[in-house]
Amino acid sequence: MEHVKTYYQMELKTPNGSVIIEGPISSVELEALDFHEDLKAFRQASDQHQALIEIARLPEGRIIVARENNLVIGYVTYVYPDPLERWSEGKMDNLIELGAIEVIPAFRSAGVGKGLLKVSMMDDAMEDYIIITTEYYWHWDLKGTGLDVWEYRKIMEKMMNSGGLVWYATDDPEISSHPANCLMVRIGSRVDTASIQQFDSLRFMNRWMY
Repeated sequence: MEHVKTYYQMELKTPNGSVIIEGPISSVELEALDFHEDLKAFRQASDQHQALIEIARLPEGRIIVARENNLVIGYVTYVYPDPLERWSEGKMDNLIELGAIEVIPAFRSAGVGKGLLKVSMMDDAMEDYIIITTEYYWHWDLKGTGLDVWEYRKIMEKMMNSGGLVWYATDDPEISSHPANCLMVRIGSRVDTASIQQFDSLRFMNRWMY
């Protein structure tokens, strides 16, 4: 399928000042931006900056950023699922994964995460996709926030809901390994029935668990 990407931008007023949320942005645009050193949930900030640039180069890759002037203080990524995960086994060209969302501590609780998702879904092309995200508690900043797993899960779920993603059941072993982990999904309005059925078969691959 053709991956159409239409750029959108919004300004968000926060207690720490005004933030621009925009995207999908190109690898060239991303390369020209500075990357905040606190964006290190997945790897060192400089390495993560490079990883986002690589994602932006992919045909299906989408990067939405939140920036204060030229400094990226938050981002969300959309890309095909990792080849090692079950979600890639169906080789569905209309299934993409919200792979990472991160906002620096200074701008958390200011609506930046919700803003990133809101701008993501402004693009009508998102109605052609099944969008998934897999939430694992070991990626969450429990120490930095002082929240327990259930409090953090509630915040994550509420944020994902703002982008239209809702909880879906699955027998995926990694998700099932802890009750706080979850699969969240948004099925676009133009996704056909056959794709939904194929996705359902990916959600439940261990039939004996029915």
